[in-house]
Amino acid sequence: MRIENIGGKKGVKLSIITQFYPPDYAATGQLIEELAKKLSELGLDVKVFTGQPGYAFQKQSAPAVEILERLKIKRSRVARMWHQRIRGKAVSGFLFCLRAGIHLLKKRNRGDVLLVTTAPPFLPVIGLLANLLFKLPYVCLLYDIYPDIAVELNVVSPHHWVVKLWDFINKLNWKRAKSVIVLSSTMKERIIAKCPEISNKIDVIHNWADPDLIVPIAKEDNWFARQFDSIERFTVLYSGNLGRCHDLETVMEAAKILQNEPIEFVFVGNGAKCKICQAKVQEWELQNCRFLPYQDKENLPYSLTAGDLSLVSISAGIEGLVAPSKLYGALAAGRPIAAICEPHSYLCELLEDAKCGTTVDNGDAHSLAEFIRQLAQDPDLCDRMGKAGRSYLMSHFTLEIIAREYAGILMQALAKNIDLEVAEVINKSKAKLRPFDKFRASQAQLPSQKSKL
Repeated sequence: MRIENIGGKKGVKLSIITQFYPPDYAATGQLIEELAKKLSELGLDVKVFTGQPGYAFQKQSAPAVEILERLKIKRSRVARMWHQRIRGKAVSGFLFCLRAGIHLLKKRNRGDVLLVTTAPPFLPVIGLLANLLFKLPYVCLLYDIYPDIAVELNVVSPHHWVVKLWDFINKLNWKRAKSVIVLSSTMKERIIAKCPEISNKIDVIHNWADPDLIVPIAKEDNWFARQFDSIERFTVLYSGNLGRCHDLETVMEAAKILQNEPIEFVFVGNGAKCKICQAKVQEWELQNCRFLPYQDKENLPYSLTAGDLSLVSISAGIEGLVAPSKLYGALAAGRPIAAICEPHSYLCELLEDAKCGTTVDNGDAHSLAEFIRQLAQDPDLCDRMGKAGRSYLMSHFTLEIIAREYAGILMQALAKNIDLEVAEVINKSKAKLRPFDKFRASQAQLPSQKSKL
């Protein structure tokens, strides 16, 4: 089944703007790549404007232009000054926004509808400007909510002028957008609390994982598990960003509690809290923690199945501002999941519905350690939870399912814009006819020639 034409248009043209795209290993970029390919398979002509690699393994550059049937990728230059620091990322993001704006000045680059992401966080302003200047309909995809994250992390005061200005621009963006896509129900609640007048245009669409790429593999048959000696010990896996928005403190406390048991904690990835966790390992002299770098996408099917239990976490106060994409890969891997989050998190309902794991409150390391012990001592329970999670993913969070949800919203955005354009044409026509209507009315009020005679 392919996307139907809207308003007589053949080959609907979709433009996607996002800073990160493979070979970058940033999760947002990899998700957009998969989505763009699937949408092109569904019948859209997709153009992606992105940056050169900023977070790749050994690749400093990628082709400036790639064409894959109905998908075209154009890469802009990227700034790499202070790229490991916040100020460097901000400068790089700002320069990318400028290049994206210049890119959209050419009509052939705009397409019929625009999907703009929050990578970097202030990128949606490009959608707002494109709409004001060219009447281009756009949809905002919110991976996270700024400046709220910066406020929660005490990077900036909630009363700072930058925060107030950013909030004002965000609301303008959301009001002008045809739709605002968020990743969880709690993220939707956050947006409604800030801007209640757009509640009817917020759509919740989860991330996904490819169950054909990531399949359950027994540890003894997994080269990744053998290479890092993870077969004999019960392995707790944390894979992905070890960033400020993730509760790694509770994980480290649980590792400390379990340090004398045959249980190993493996961290695959990097981020602002990675060195903090490593410092805790040295301070507490832990022998049950291992840190590995980000893995290339081709290795993910093996790294994600090298553990017996997968961890997902959101720091206290951050619920609804981010949604961990690592959850879906863990579901596909067929492993139980332990989520560290606040009691009102969407993860609580999701894991309970899927029957694939448990959630513990932020800071409750003892409950986390007890759940890990339970699974380590009950392989059958571990297996049942893993299978239940994968089954839940297959029925809710595959790329095929999610891409059709995106396609529906994008087509709806385009249809709304066409209806708006038609309405404007009709109103303009009516406005032009009004002087003639007034003239006819005045003529009708004049006495006829016959009555004078």
